Amino acid sequence: MAGTRFAYVRNFELPDPLLPDTYLVCRLDGHSFHRFSDEHGFAKPNDERALQLMDHAAKSAMIKFKDIMLAFGESDEFSFLFRKSTNLYNRRQSKILTTLTSYFTSCYVLYWSLYFPDTPLRYPPPFDGRIVVYPTECAIRDYFSWRQADTHINNLYNTTFWALIQKGGQTTTEAHATLRCSFPERFKKGSVIVRDIVRPIGIHDEQNRAESTELRNFEDVFPYSTYLRRPWSALSEMWKGSICASRLLQR
Repeated sequence: MAGTRFAYVRNFELPDPLLPDTYLVCRLDGHSFHRFSDEHGFAKPNDERALQLMDHAAKSAMIKFKDIMLAFGESDEFSFLFRKSTNLYNRRQSKILTTLTSYFTSCYVLYWSLYFPDTPLRYPPPFDGRIVVYPTECAIRDYFSWRQADTHINNLYNTTFWALIQKGGQTTTEAHATLRCSFPERFKKGSVIVRDIVRPIGIHDEQNRAESTELRNFEDVFPYSTYLRRPWSALSEMWKGSICASRLLQR
């Protein structure tokens, strides 16, 4: 197309370089894998064959892409950490994401028969992906700690969920309802003791504030709604200095 009158269409292609000198984490996730696992008879709550297949595809991706330093997988997802100095595809987000996603998916299909020799693929397994940039080693440690904690929580829930179905004779709807309603919030999220500052009506100066300690059962460690009602409380300083945290906890 170069040198023709049609070459102008390339002007519509926008550059998408990722920030330099930052770590890149590409997380791939199976799309609609609840249905896929049901259609292919995965063992519940965990299918060792499926996990080994994911590991095989991830190792193949790491062999293909030398700048991947670490990979972490759980269930139907895998996170790949690229070194800070990587210049793969000139750090073009779309190029890295599409190539890694397609290669991983291709390997998943290629090695399927090694782990499911008696179960033919009924339809292609789709994976979606995203890339997030992280500036520090601390953020990287927290990211993988978050994913590993999520693995543990999901495993506990899924093991209990399928025990209610396989051993307790419940339907999936009944099992979800049991887990949702069986435990008080206090058991699931603990207790939070907040030192609240009680401001007497008509008194607004710092010296005349009266303090009291109140025991409250909050659903979150930092209850944002409480801060909005009590901007003078001890929680306010934490919220003022943690805008990002407040946004996350509201989701």
